[in-house]
Amino acid sequence: MYQIYKTTTDRQLEQIEEFTPGCWINMIAPKEEEIQYVSQELDIPLDFMKDALDDEERSRIEKEDDNVLIIVDYPYTTHDESGFPIYETIPIGLIITPKCFITVSLKETPILNIFESNKIREFYTFKKTRFALQILSVISSYYLRYLKQINKKMNEVERELHDSMKNKELYAFLALEKSLVYFTTSLKPNKVVLDKIMRFNYLRMYDEDKDLLEDVIIENTQASEMAETYSSILSRMMNAFSSIISNNLNIVMKFLTSVTIVLSIPTMVASFFGMNVNIPFQHSTHAFLITLAFAGGFASVTAFIFWKKRYF
Repeated sequence: MYQIYKTTTDRQLEQIEEFTPGCWINMIAPKEEEIQYVSQELDIPLDFMKDALDDEERSRIEKEDDNVLIIVDYPYTTHDESGFPIYETIPIGLIITPKCFITVSLKETPILNIFESNKIREFYTFKKTRFALQILSVISSYYLRYLKQINKKMNEVERELHDSMKNKELYAFLALEKSLVYFTTSLKPNKVVLDKIMRFNYLRMYDEDKDLLEDVIIENTQASEMAETYSSILSRMMNAFSSIISNNLNIVMKFLTSVTIVLSIPTMVASFFGMNVNIPFQHSTHAFLITLAFAGGFASVTAFIFWKKRYF
């Protein structure tokens, strides 16, 4: 499907029905006939839109005639079977034509919903270069936002893992590590695209546009460095906590073994006094109490020794 928007004279965003100069066409998982129609009406190469719909498409920028295509990866969230959040990336295409501005993506994204809600300051559909840079800025800010969420999840899982002997927390770490790999591999090509926009004349920019682009590059670089740092920390944490889980299991096994030994001593004493042979105190009226005393004494001494050695 696709929707058409245009900024009105009083700076409000309204939805319209026809392609007009200065409009914004937001295409979300469009059908083949919709792609054909938009391509013919606006004289846009079909590959520009179809490439943006390939979830494995690499980030890049290219220009054909007066049309410019920018493809970058943006982050989005999903959840696994247990409800744990997973962060992935997917391409979005920004097509700048002499007449319109077009966005093409496979999924609906909150990044564009912000613009649809007209929550961005100084946002005009007819300022196509500024619009593209604003989208890139929001994408970079979402990377930073999700990285902070990943860091928060890492801390939560770390606290749970301190006393855990299960694999659930390690699976959570694996999901977070997978998310960081997606972010790292997407942010680097995005940076290449931003550098090309800065160095080459793909887009006509004013001074304020260049300032905005510089801010986007800084945010993207910061996000890339954060992703690499978190990935390195997470990898070391997984190695450390896998050893901790094994150590916790060894502690429990040592405790259970010690308890088993202490409990086996009364059984052993009772077995000796239950044999059909002559034994000390067998004719005593207090034979049963003496047997209990022997069993309790030996068990207590053994338990004390284990406690001193911190087996409990």
